[in-house]
Amino acid sequence: MTTLKELAALLNISVSTVSKALNDSHEISEKTRVRVKELATKLNYKPNRIAQQLKSSKTKVIGVIVPSLMNPFIAEVVHAIEMTLDKNNYDMSLCISNENLKKEQRSVELLSNGSVDGFIVAVARETQIKNKIEHFENVNKSTPVVMFDRVINEIECDKVVVDDFQSVYETSRYLIDKEKREHILLISNIEELSVGKYRIDGYTKAVKESNLKVSVLKLGGIVNPDVKIYDYLKLNPKIDAIISIDHITGIMALNMLKKLGKEIPTEISVIGFGYSDAQFVSNPKISVINQKAREIGEITTKIMLEKIKGFKDRDLKTIVIPSEIILRESTK
Repeated sequence: MTTLKELAALLNISVSTVSKALNDSHEISEKTRVRVKELATKLNYKPNRIAQQLKSSKTKVIGVIVPSLMNPFIAEVVHAIEMTLDKNNYDMSLCISNENLKKEQRSVELLSNGSVDGFIVAVARETQIKNKIEHFENVNKSTPVVMFDRVINEIECDKVVVDDFQSVYETSRYLIDKEKREHILLISNIEELSVGKYRIDGYTKAVKESNLKVSVLKLGGIVNPDVKIYDYLKLNPKIDAIISIDHITGIMALNMLKKLGKEIPTEISVIGFGYSDAQFVSNPKISVINQKAREIGEITTKIMLEKIKGFKDRDLKTIVIPSEIILRESTK
């Protein structure tokens, strides 16, 4: 493997000059930078990662802990994190908590031994329910933490979140004001999570403003809720609109409505939540509240890289990413 020293000897310049040229230092002329990079490419030069880490006291790795990759929204955020890290010559060490507190605690312990420069986290379901946050409090004392989507307000760190309350409030108002729906059902499989509570509150405010009945079907995090959704819809035939506030039950509701012989969207409208590609797995194509996963991943990662580069003393911030209602075939 070609080394910096060998490149310097072949070019008849110092090792320091080669290093600075490869790192685009303003101290080195454009002509020299081009010569160095051309030879480095020709000889397939690769920087010694371990040596770089020892010199800079940085691992160039970010620990990412998420509850699941089965959730398309989370998966898309992780993809955006990885792409942004790669553009900045960082790598990602990914751990999946499987919504489990102990698994999340083990992941933090595993990565907090100096193997990562920071943590990007979406909190596990069990962590939020039990409010056991000591593992994040401890690691946050020595290592930068940025949380996204599912966050813990008590942890003093930067956060990137969706406008959960406002997005569902505006969706409810759209169904009431534009489509003249009067019996709107909200379906939730995440009601015990912070994001679920905000979304339910947004719906409740909009419905009460119009003196309509609040109807919330709470599924309690069950794995296969389609039967419960079917039974509820069968017992409540007056429902003329559905808002699903998690990533999958909106599509399940569409399927159950077709099974009941409902005309969509003539008789009933359906709006899901989470990711724009949901249209490709539903018939009719489902309208959604798009959480802008890619943007969340990119912004979260950029904040983390800023903190690592020395902006640790700036004020902590919570960035709210506005969602977008994408109307398709399941609404009028």
